[in-house]
Amino acid sequence: MPRPKTQTDGDLLEAAHRLIHEEGPDALTFARMSEVCGLSPSTLVQRFKTKAGLLQQTLLRAWDKLDDRTIALTATVPPTPDGAITLLVALSRNYGGIETYADGLLILREDFRDPVLRARGAAWKIALCKALDGCFETIPNPPAGIGMLLAAQWQGLLLWWGFDPQTTVAAYVEDGLKRFVATLTERRVR
Repeated sequence: MPRPKTQTDGDLLEAAHRLIHEEGPDALTFARMSEVCGLSPSTLVQRFKTKAGLLQQTLLRAWDKLDDRTIALTATVPPTPDGAITLLVALSRNYGGIETYADGLLILREDFRDPVLRARGAAWKIALCKALDGCFETIPNPPAGIGMLLAAQWQGLLLWWGFDPQTTVAAYVEDGLKRFVATLTERRVR
Protein backbone atom coordinates (compact mmCIF):
# COMPACT_ATOMS: atom_id res chain seq x y z
CA MET A 1 0.00 0.00 0.00
CA PRO A 2 1.47 3.41 -0.98
CA ARG A 3 2.27 5.89 1.76
CA PRO A 4 -0.07 8.86 1.99
CA LYS A 5 1.36 12.09 0.63
CA THR A 6 2.37 14.39 3.44
CA GLN A 7 2.48 17.34 1.04
CA THR A 8 0.17 17.65 -1.91
CA ASP A 9 1.48 18.49 -5.37
CA GLY A 10 -0.25 21.84 -4.92
CA ASP A 11 1.73 22.50 -1.73
CA LEU A 12 4.96 21.64 -3.53
CA LEU A 13 4.11 23.81 -6.53
CA GLU A 14 3.41 26.72 -4.17
CA ALA A 15 6.82 26.18 -2.55
CA ALA A 16 8.44 25.99 -5.99
CA HIS A 17 6.73 29.23 -7.01
CA ARG A 18 7.99 31.00 -3.88
CA LEU A 19 11.48 29.64 -4.56
CA ILE A 20 11.65 30.91 -8.14
CA HIS A 21 10.32 34.30 -7.04
CA GLU A 22 12.91 34.56 -4.27
CA GLU A 23 15.93 33.05 -6.02
CA GLY A 24 15.09 32.92 -9.73
CA PRO A 25 14.06 30.07 -12.03
CA ASP A 26 17.58 28.63 -12.19
CA ALA A 27 17.42 27.92 -8.44
CA LEU A 28 14.59 25.45 -8.99
CA THR A 29 16.36 22.10 -8.68
CA PHE A 30 15.26 18.92 -6.96
CA ALA A 31 18.08 19.34 -4.43
CA ARG A 32 17.02 22.90 -3.58
CA MET A 33 13.33 21.92 -3.46
CA SER A 34 14.28 19.11 -1.08
CA GLU A 35 15.80 21.71 1.27
CA VAL A 36 12.69 23.88 0.99
CA CYS A 37 10.02 21.22 1.46
CA GLY A 38 11.80 18.43 3.35
CA LEU A 39 11.07 15.69 0.83
CA SER A 40 13.93 13.75 -0.71
CA PRO A 41 15.08 14.67 -4.22
CA SER A 42 14.15 11.15 -5.39
CA THR A 43 10.60 11.61 -4.11
CA LEU A 44 10.36 14.88 -5.99
CA VAL A 45 11.68 13.24 -9.17
CA GLN A 46 9.07 10.52 -8.74
CA ARG A 47 6.33 13.11 -8.56
CA PHE A 48 7.50 15.63 -11.18
CA LYS A 49 9.82 13.55 -13.42
CA THR A 50 12.15 16.35 -14.57
CA LYS A 51 13.25 19.82 -13.51
CA ALA A 52 11.60 21.17 -16.67
CA GLY A 53 8.39 19.36 -15.73
CA LEU A 54 8.46 20.84 -12.23
CA LEU A 55 9.03 24.34 -13.62
CA GLN A 56 6.29 23.94 -16.21
CA GLN A 57 3.76 22.65 -13.66
CA THR A 58 4.70 25.47 -11.29
CA LEU A 59 4.16 28.12 -13.94
CA LEU A 60 0.96 26.51 -15.25
CA ARG A 61 -0.39 26.72 -11.71
CA ALA A 62 0.58 30.41 -11.65
CA TRP A 63 -1.30 30.94 -14.94
CA ASP A 64 -4.34 29.19 -13.41
CA LYS A 65 -4.23 31.60 -10.49
CA LEU A 66 -3.90 34.59 -12.83
CA ASP A 67 -6.88 33.34 -14.85
CA ASP A 68 -8.91 33.01 -11.65
CA ARG A 69 -7.83 36.44 -10.42
CA THR A 70 -8.69 38.06 -13.76
CA ILE A 71 -12.15 36.45 -13.77
CA ALA A 72 -12.80 37.49 -10.16
CA LEU A 73 -11.65 41.08 -10.73
CA THR A 74 -13.64 41.36 -13.97
CA ALA A 75 -16.78 40.39 -12.05
CA THR A 76 -16.21 43.23 -9.56
CA VAL A 77 -15.54 46.16 -11.90
CA PRO A 78 -18.25 48.11 -13.71
CA PRO A 79 -18.42 47.52 -17.48
CA THR A 80 -17.09 51.01 -18.21
CA PRO A 81 -13.77 52.47 -19.33
CA ASP A 82 -13.06 53.33 -15.68
CA GLY A 83 -13.79 49.69 -14.85
CA ALA A 84 -11.17 48.60 -17.39
CA ILE A 85 -8.62 50.87 -15.74
CA THR A 86 -9.55 49.56 -12.30
CA LEU A 87 -9.09 45.98 -13.54
CA LEU A 88 -5.61 46.63 -14.94
CA VAL A 89 -4.50 48.63 -11.91
CA ALA A 90 -5.66 45.77 -9.66
CA LEU A 91 -3.69 43.29 -11.78
CA SER A 92 -0.63 45.53 -11.33
CA ARG A 93 -0.71 45.67 -7.54
CA ASN A 94 1.08 42.34 -6.98
CA TYR A 95 4.21 43.38 -8.86
CA GLY A 96 5.70 44.99 -5.76
CA GLY A 97 8.76 47.22 -5.99
CA ILE A 98 11.30 47.44 -8.75
CA GLU A 99 13.45 44.52 -7.52
CA THR A 100 10.47 42.18 -7.32
CA TYR A 101 9.22 43.34 -10.70
CA ALA A 102 12.65 42.88 -12.30
CA ASP A 103 12.98 39.39 -10.85
CA GLY A 104 9.54 38.57 -12.24
CA LEU A 105 10.83 39.22 -15.74
CA LEU A 106 13.08 36.16 -15.33
CA ILE A 107 9.96 34.11 -14.81
CA LEU A 108 8.36 35.65 -17.88
CA ARG A 109 11.44 34.50 -19.80
CA GLU A 110 10.53 30.92 -18.89
CA ASP A 111 6.98 31.46 -20.18
CA PHE A 112 8.40 32.61 -23.51
CA ARG A 113 10.77 29.64 -23.79
CA ASP A 114 8.16 26.91 -23.23
CA PRO A 115 5.52 26.48 -25.98
CA VAL A 116 2.92 25.20 -23.49
CA LEU A 117 3.42 28.19 -21.21
CA ARG A 118 3.52 30.57 -24.17
CA ALA A 119 0.14 29.19 -25.27
CA ARG A 120 -1.26 29.85 -21.77
CA GLY A 121 -0.07 33.44 -22.01
CA ALA A 122 -1.72 33.81 -25.40
CA ALA A 123 -4.98 32.39 -24.04
CA TRP A 124 -4.88 34.80 -21.09
CA LYS A 125 -4.33 37.71 -23.50
CA ILE A 126 -7.50 36.74 -25.38
CA ALA A 127 -9.53 36.49 -22.16
CA LEU A 128 -8.15 39.76 -20.79
CA CYS A 129 -8.80 41.63 -24.05
CA LYS A 130 -12.35 40.28 -24.16
CA ALA A 131 -12.94 41.54 -20.61
CA LEU A 132 -11.48 44.94 -21.51
CA ASP A 133 -13.56 45.11 -24.71
CA GLY A 134 -16.64 44.49 -22.55
CA CYS A 135 -15.81 47.56 -20.50
CA PHE A 136 -16.18 49.76 -23.58
CA GLU A 137 -19.52 48.41 -24.81
CA THR A 138 -21.33 51.19 -22.96
CA ILE A 139 -19.73 53.99 -24.97
CA PRO A 140 -20.87 54.82 -28.51
CA ASN A 141 -18.60 53.57 -31.26
CA PRO A 142 -15.80 52.16 -29.12
CA PRO A 143 -12.45 51.99 -30.90
CA ALA A 144 -11.98 48.68 -32.72
CA GLY A 145 -9.75 46.34 -30.74
CA ILE A 146 -9.78 48.61 -27.70
CA GLY A 147 -9.11 45.69 -25.35
CA MET A 148 -5.86 44.84 -27.09
CA LEU A 149 -4.88 48.51 -27.36
CA LEU A 150 -5.44 48.99 -23.65
CA ALA A 151 -3.64 45.76 -22.71
CA ALA A 152 -0.66 46.78 -24.85
CA GLN A 153 -0.60 50.24 -23.28
CA TRP A 154 -0.73 48.64 -19.82
CA GLN A 155 2.21 46.37 -20.57
CA GLY A 156 4.17 49.30 -21.98
CA LEU A 157 3.47 51.35 -18.88
CA LEU A 158 4.75 48.52 -16.70
CA LEU A 159 8.02 48.43 -18.63
CA TRP A 160 8.50 52.20 -18.65
CA TRP A 161 7.78 52.35 -14.92
CA GLY A 162 10.67 49.93 -14.44
CA PHE A 163 13.13 52.49 -15.78
CA ASP A 164 11.94 55.25 -13.46
CA PRO A 165 10.07 53.81 -10.45
CA GLN A 166 9.50 57.12 -8.68
CA THR A 167 5.98 56.15 -7.58
CA THR A 168 4.16 52.87 -7.03
CA VAL A 169 3.54 50.78 -10.09
CA ALA A 170 -0.22 50.97 -9.48
CA ALA A 171 -0.18 54.79 -9.38
CA TYR A 172 1.96 54.98 -12.51
CA VAL A 173 -0.29 52.55 -14.39
CA GLU A 174 -3.48 54.28 -13.27
CA ASP A 175 -2.25 57.72 -14.35
CA GLY A 176 -1.00 56.46 -17.72
CA LEU A 177 -4.16 54.49 -18.48
CA LYS A 178 -6.45 57.37 -17.54
CA ARG A 179 -4.60 59.67 -19.92
CA PHE A 180 -4.62 57.03 -22.67
CA VAL A 181 -8.35 56.30 -22.35
CA ALA A 182 -9.19 60.01 -22.19
CA THR A 183 -7.26 60.62 -25.40
CA LEU A 184 -8.95 57.71 -27.17
CA THR A 185 -12.48 58.48 -26.07
CA GLU A 186 -12.05 62.23 -26.63
CA ARG A 187 -11.04 61.70 -30.24
CA ARG A 188 -13.95 59.31 -30.84
CA VAL A 189 -16.47 61.94 -29.67
CA ARG A 190 -15.21 64.67 -32.00
